[in-house]
Amino acid sequence: MSPISSEGIKKSLLIATLPSLDAPHFLAPVIASAATVTSQRLVIVLLSPAFDLHRVVNRKETKDTEQALEISRTEKWDAVQRLLTFVYVQATKVAQDLGKVLMDIDVLLHDPKDTLPGHVADRVDVVFRVEGDNVFTVLPQTLSSVREQWIAPAEEVVTRPEIPASTTSLQPSYRVVALGGTFDHLHAGHKILLSMAAWIANEKVIVGVTDDVLLKNKANKHVLEDLSTRIERTRAFMKLFRSDLEYDFVPIRDVYGPTGWDANIQALVVSKETLSGAASIAKERASKSLPSLQTFVIDVISSKSEKLDHEDVELLKQAKMSSTFIREWIVKNQESDPAKRD
Repeated sequence: MSPISSEGIKKSLLIATLPSLDAPHFLAPVIASAATVTSQRLVIVLLSPAFDLHRVVNRKETKDTEQALEISRTEKWDAVQRLLTFVYVQATKVAQDLGKVLMDIDVLLHDPKDTLPGHVADRVDVVFRVEGDNVFTVLPQTLSSVREQWIAPAEEVVTRPEIPASTTSLQPSYRVVALGGTFDHLHAGHKILLSMAAWIANEKVIVGVTDDVLLKNKANKHVLEDLSTRIERTRAFMKLFRSDLEYDFVPIRDVYGPTGWDANIQALVVSKETLSGAASIAKERASKSLPSLQTFVIDVISSKSEKLDHEDVELLKQAKMSSTFIREWIVKNQESDPAKRD
């Protein structure tokens, strides 16, 4: 492998095949190398047949009908969220250590049988591949003239078993899934939350975005993005992650948003620190005789840890990579460099 030059690499694309849904420790040096030399945006595309969201296991015949049995995405909930968290943390940790706090990092899940969407390849300066990876997906024509750089993976010393599928009786997926947040300076924690909502949805995702009027007391509010910016950045990511779903972005001024009145919502995705909000939503829906929601919880992400299990909510808020941290970094950076001030 020749040395990687960072000269001129604003946006890069890393494509890697996964042997399982276990955390890909072998990719750690590959991700670190790509994140080190990229200055603005890194898109990581993970390939696995498990990401074929339209595949069926078999067909169950009855007297009057033949029904396709859907592969259960909810059974893979833990495995997929831990996979995403591991990859995001690897890239985020490197970027932050190098002072690239605002570098955009996206992790996409892709079936190798399908052609990689053309918009993923827009303005890519280099495509990173993993040495020894002989599984290819069809790449957009726009990448034909883009240089490739092969990076050696780490050797796995210990074989880690794949996280077992859940044996619960959850639906394989849900028609309408909801989630909410401020989504200020969209970061890895937000993207995991959004990705997992899209992962278990089969028709529509409703995203509640906190209205500006509720953010007046936020720290460093003068560098907080306005509502329209937050919605558009969130919309762009969701369409990038799964373009086949319908999305509805709703400004919210209370903890409920559409979950307080929409009977079509079936599932709710929350982080550990917002579990109390999920409980409030459950009480509100019960008071209005609305169907109860299946709640899915995301592990909180930290730029220094692949998974946090702390029960203390305040500690979680301090430890997770957050919009508060990013705003603080922006303000400190502006103060140390007057040329960057508005």
